[in-house]
Amino acid sequence: MNYRTLSAFLLIVSLKLVGLSLPSIAQVQKEILFASGQKEVGKEEFMYLISKGKGVGNAPGSLSRDEFEENFDLFLKFKLKVWEAESLGLDTTEEFRREFASFKESLIAPFLIKNSVQEGELRKVYGRMQEMVRASHILFQFPPSASTEDSLTVLKMALKVKAEIENGGDINSLAVAYSDDPSAKINKGDLGYFTSLQMVPQFEEAAFGLPIGTVSDPVLTDFGYHILQVKDRQPNPGEVSVSHILVRFDSENASQEESARRKVGDIYAEIQKESTVWEEIVRAFSEDPSTKDKGGVLPWFGIGAMIPEFEVAAFSLTEVGEISPPLKTPYGYHILRLEGKRELAPYEDMEQSIKSKLFRQSKSILIQSQVEAIQKARYGFKENESLIPKMSSELNKVAFENFEATLVAKGWKEVELFNLKGTSYTPSSLWTYMKGQETLPQPTQSTFDGWYAAFVRQKLAETEEKDLEENNKDYQLLVKEYRDGILLFSLNNQEVWQKGINDSIGQKVYYSNHLQNYQWKNRVQAYLIKVEDNSKLEGARKFLQFKSVAPSTISGFEAAFPEGFTVESGNFEYEDHPLLSTVDVSKSYQERAQEGDTYLILLGKSTPAGPRLFEESRGLVIRDYQDFLEKSLMEKLLAKYPIVINEAVKEKAFEDLNQ
Repeated sequence: MNYRTLSAFLLIVSLKLVGLSLPSIAQVQKEILFASGQKEVGKEEFMYLISKGKGVGNAPGSLSRDEFEENFDLFLKFKLKVWEAESLGLDTTEEFRREFASFKESLIAPFLIKNSVQEGELRKVYGRMQEMVRASHILFQFPPSASTEDSLTVLKMALKVKAEIENGGDINSLAVAYSDDPSAKINKGDLGYFTSLQMVPQFEEAAFGLPIGTVSDPVLTDFGYHILQVKDRQPNPGEVSVSHILVRFDSENASQEESARRKVGDIYAEIQKESTVWEEIVRAFSEDPSTKDKGGVLPWFGIGAMIPEFEVAAFSLTEVGEISPPLKTPYGYHILRLEGKRELAPYEDMEQSIKSKLFRQSKSILIQSQVEAIQKARYGFKENESLIPKMSSELNKVAFENFEATLVAKGWKEVELFNLKGTSYTPSSLWTYMKGQETLPQPTQSTFDGWYAAFVRQKLAETEEKDLEENNKDYQLLVKEYRDGILLFSLNNQEVWQKGINDSIGQKVYYSNHLQNYQWKNRVQAYLIKVEDNSKLEGARKFLQFKSVAPSTISGFEAAFPEGFTVESGNFEYEDHPLLSTVDVSKSYQERAQEGDTYLILLGKSTPAGPRLFEESRGLVIRDYQDFLEKSLMEKLLAKYPIVINEAVKEKAFEDLNQ
């Protein structure tokens, strides 16, 4: 049973939920709604399940007394079934544990610190996408196998150039002189416009945080140190669709470029003629093999997806069908035609795309670091700061199979590695964890550092989950809802649904005891033929007259008239039938008109009213037998678990729901 099926099942079977405005569950005090012996059910659980239907369509305060009583009765029966499932041990089966564990894994995700941090990052990225930034930069790379001294030398150079810019120097001129970015010789460090997720995270953070004209401090990325200056900011124009004509040339061959320039000029002049068809011109002259046979159409693109000069020309077009003058790029000369423009999509439409891009970047590592920092602060993580560096130095050189022996030899096995929410964890605990990770590759280097980081992450995650289970009322109630829902389904499946289907003896006993419910009315064998083609009516009449309802008649008619008629045959209860209720069952062949259609009717043997055979009624019997089992189960449970209702709390629940 999947998540959606179970959720829908709880809504339909457990409660006929209504849409109500309720206070946070965490604010609802513990009050006993009803009990049976030592088993108690709080008002908050009832209120929580009622609140699951919020937004279905009922206005706040619209719950009538009858609706409330109906919901209360359904909830009470729901809890009785859960208690019975527990008494039968259905919550101890391997199937239950596996299914419940799977649900918990998905249910806990929205409550985790990781989820809120990720959501914040996604929203921040989308917020930045509303804007495009134009920046220039100078890159200072580290030499291969750079030492600490080398790094400091590079940093000093970056700071020196920054000072030159702040004293009036031009960053673009200085980029040509100093930048290690190969493209700087062409673009002078000008990166054009870009938006979020188009630069490495550290560079993006700096660019979107700088006012126009401000020069950044050196920004460290995997490429080296960057000095950057924001030149402009504009609203993000969204996406554009263009088609193009491309005329290529070799940039090293001046005569070839001149020839291409003249050719694209001639093409542009031809396009200005009213009789010109764009697609024909593209097919005839464009040198882009991937688009020339498709009208030159390129995929939709946004800011930062194309080279700057192409992008600027595309976004400068304003009217669909507008054609640009020829423009030059490193690929050749282009003529563009605007096919369409659209705004940035809503957050909900872009969320998954942003998430996949965000977590492909090193940003996912930064998010994990944020999550761990919050977890450590929240749960009082205290590390043995004097021991960890020693263990790192010694154990990173030790092979996995010698790890435990080295711990013993150094006397480290039972000392404290770290303390988390009052629980002490030792190297012995770490070794137990390492041995249990059979599916993970055993590291050949940094034995301690790698395993220690993974061990800390796991214990932080376990501590957070335990904290949620113990202290987060919303999470507790959600988990209980799904746990009880699985038990409800299991009990119904065992005691009602499958039993009703598989208990053939019980079905027959029920059938015998309720034979009055399985009766045929007066029936007649009939062959009903609806005329679709009136030109074939006379032939059909001649064929059917003086015939009886028999397999040979039916097969013969359908062979003789494969088209022009719709046919139906069987043994019908005719007294309530819309067509047969008008016939004389003593006559074999008859015709009737109904709602403008002509029907040819061939009748056979009549059968008086009487009991259905069991085989004829089995589907109905199973349905009724399941209803009987359901009622019997509830009678048994009401006797087994005598209920005491706290009428005052129940009335308070009604009042709260109608505030």
